[in-house]
Amino acid sequence: MTSKEIRGRFLEYFAERDHRLLRSGSLVPAEHDPSVLLTTAGMQPLKPYFEGSEQPPHPRLASCQKVFRAVDIDQVGLTTRHLTFFEMLGNFSVGDYFKQGAVEYAWQLSLEGFGLDPEMIWITVFEGDDELGLGPDEEAIEAWLSVGIPRERIVGCPRSENFWQAGPIGPCGPCSELYLDRGLAFGAPDDLPGADNERFLEYWNLVFMQYRQDPANTLTPLPGKNIDTGLGLNRMAAIQQGVESVFETDQFVPLIELGEELSGHRSGESPAVDRALRILADHSRGMSFLVADGVVPSNEDRGYVLRRVMRRAIQQGRGLEMAPGFLARFGDRVVEVMGSAYPELHEQRAAIEQWLASEEEGFGRTLEQGTRLLSEVIAAARERGEDAIAAADAFQLHDTYGFPIDVTLELASAAGLGVDEAGFSALMDAQRQRARASGGIAGRSGGGDGERGQRWAQSTGFRTEFTGYSSIEQSTTVAALEREGGRLLAKLAESPFYPAGGGQVSDSGVVECESGDCRARVAEVLRLGDDQALVLELEAGELEPGERVLARVDAATRHATECNHTATHLLHAALRERLGDHVRQAGSAVQPGKLRFDFTHGAALTDAELRDVEDEVNSRVLANLPVRALTTTLDEARRLGAMALFGEKYGEVVRMVEIGDGSFSRELCGGTHVRRTAEISVFKIVSESSSAANVRRIEAVTGPVAVALLRRHDALLEDVAERLRTSPEGVVEALETRERQRRELERAASGADGAAAGAAGVDIEELFGRVQQIEGANVLVEQVVAGDEQSLLATLDRVKGRLDDAAVVLGSEVQGRVALVAAVAPALVERGVKAGDVVKAGAVAAGGGGGGRDTLARAGGRDVARLGDALAAARAAICTALES
Repeated sequence: MTSKEIRGRFLEYFAERDHRLLRSGSLVPAEHDPSVLLTTAGMQPLKPYFEGSEQPPHPRLASCQKVFRAVDIDQVGLTTRHLTFFEMLGNFSVGDYFKQGAVEYAWQLSLEGFGLDPEMIWITVFEGDDELGLGPDEEAIEAWLSVGIPRERIVGCPRSENFWQAGPIGPCGPCSELYLDRGLAFGAPDDLPGADNERFLEYWNLVFMQYRQDPANTLTPLPGKNIDTGLGLNRMAAIQQGVESVFETDQFVPLIELGEELSGHRSGESPAVDRALRILADHSRGMSFLVADGVVPSNEDRGYVLRRVMRRAIQQGRGLEMAPGFLARFGDRVVEVMGSAYPELHEQRAAIEQWLASEEEGFGRTLEQGTRLLSEVIAAARERGEDAIAAADAFQLHDTYGFPIDVTLELASAAGLGVDEAGFSALMDAQRQRARASGGIAGRSGGGDGERGQRWAQSTGFRTEFTGYSSIEQSTTVAALEREGGRLLAKLAESPFYPAGGGQVSDSGVVECESGDCRARVAEVLRLGDDQALVLELEAGELEPGERVLARVDAATRHATECNHTATHLLHAALRERLGDHVRQAGSAVQPGKLRFDFTHGAALTDAELRDVEDEVNSRVLANLPVRALTTTLDEARRLGAMALFGEKYGEVVRMVEIGDGSFSRELCGGTHVRRTAEISVFKIVSESSSAANVRRIEAVTGPVAVALLRRHDALLEDVAERLRTSPEGVVEALETRERQRRELERAASGADGAAAGAAGVDIEELFGRVQQIEGANVLVEQVVAGDEQSLLATLDRVKGRLDDAAVVLGSEVQGRVALVAAVAPALVERGVKAGDVVKAGAVAAGGGGGGRDTLARAGGRDVARLGDALAAARAAICTALES
């Protein structure tokens, strides 16, 4: 029986028994479930039905759901059954049948549908758990006895094996699993199901969804008793096709065969080869489906999961000496094998090829350098007689060379060495603290990272009450005061000042004595956990502890910041609506003068996309929608679909900001906002650029700042029109005329000037066709024909003028020497790519030198035979900078 037939038989069986068939949900969980990065169970898309928050389309449901579980990634390849990506067949009951019905369906389909031997089927049930306050699942035992399973083939198992939950919070319940006894050839007579052995193969799990789990082992009965079952399609395929491994089934054989073809190795040749081929087969499936569902490789969250499986597969392919480009070949084979069941693979075929190819190319360079350096570290450790790689060495590989710690762990283990993981984690924590910290008291803001400020605040024995949501002026008392240099560190009993956090800058303002002439300017508001302290600069008089003061926030600055913060929420929602749900916040900076928003997306936005996003935000501004901040429980916020930032820590009570009725924008947020969107006045995008690999950055302005910007643009347009002796409406036509005249003059000059002939002979359009996307940047490194350096620079100028966020290096043989020129966009300079460093690296390879500014540089070399090496070195310098 093929995998397709197994899928069809399962779904047909339950459709005939009044089950509504559902299509597979995405591997990216819906917004109602922010507790997990990826879909890890067949029931996950159905959680609102089980929780009672949504009405199911039918009380009986069945599906074949795509599932990805990163928890098993290290086991893939080592066993015959572990996978990261797989298909989970499931039947579900929402308040309809319960344990008896689920048991009868599973038993009947196992025997009549799949033809399994009833004497070889064993059952496990939940044995109870004192911590949960639950006893053995007697109801399940009775159900199995009623269908004919003898008591001796029903085995009790602990909570770790037979109590199921989709995540730390959500529906859960005891479960009962069906195992196939494969015989004594696979194990010992005293082996039992549920234990770690190869004799018993689990193929179906019946979850009796009775509870909702909240923190601290608190179980609450669900509104109705539900059934959630999961049958692994790939394991059933192994059973039906009479093979010992899922990697020998019909979905995997074409991928294993491709691996053999590309590597020249054969399955069964050695354990190492088998492991590599299995990893490539499994991971190529996982990465292809993740990309098809909108996940892109990055260094955080689900993007990191994708990047990790990509890089593990790349490492295995390189270890088998596969030629470059192999990863995209695997992706293409996945589409061929699985595309008929999952049409999104065909729809996203180009994207799958693009991401797999670009990641292989980029990581290949990182892996070559890192593996070489790690080999030296391993050799040195062995010479010293050490059994582990030092934390400092592992950290340097990660921090300086971009070599992933999980790859270091894997290669070190293969060499028989460990890694000081605790020390590595400590170094990573120290690096994060250094990145956040700066000198003086004023630099110790953000999340309680100012240790001295935190200790001082704790020593005062109380917390400041923040009143700034409801008022920007507060009569209060100076509760504590400490002088440091020319500044004061103060704590007020109540404070209207917002401390920096959540991307929003801290408030500014003044603290004045209610009697007397003392006055202090608020330089910064330090966030110290859920407490705060003020950094003050005394402007008049003296401030003393116990003094009654009036704390007043700068109203204009606060309101401008609020406009930008609410606009940031609208921008986030508009980007997700226009580009897709893969868009997620990757960072933000909300200031009174502008906003900056970083988000995950794999390509620069087109002019049309930017216009659409800007128009959408402005339409919501003009609609004058109410902006409400609600205090609610984390559970309720999630039920309502509020966006939560992964990596943020939330308590049981959260603050949720919704715009309008919340259907367009609803986020967990502790910042301050306008009351109605019309206060924003106008929203204008200033720039869109690359921030990091697969992360884009938008900067925008609102209100008076946006109006002033538009007026400057109008004035500039009128000035240009006057210089061109035309109207503002005629500027484009006038410029096109001048450009046409310029090209005619160039062509005329090229006929008389040999130097210009070199530049004119370059096919610019052909060069554009060679531009590569590397880590989210446009990179062009090419050899061209040029008569002299001036014509080479002219070609460089023509190329860079038409590329956004680009690093361009052109090389040519000029008068018997190597000539190199480079131009780097400011956005890439910020990421560490500097034109001077790039051409210097190339020139050294050709026996020369040179340099220049970060954005424009030139260099030369003596050895023209090494022009190709020079360009390769320049390209490597760009890639190294982008990847680090």
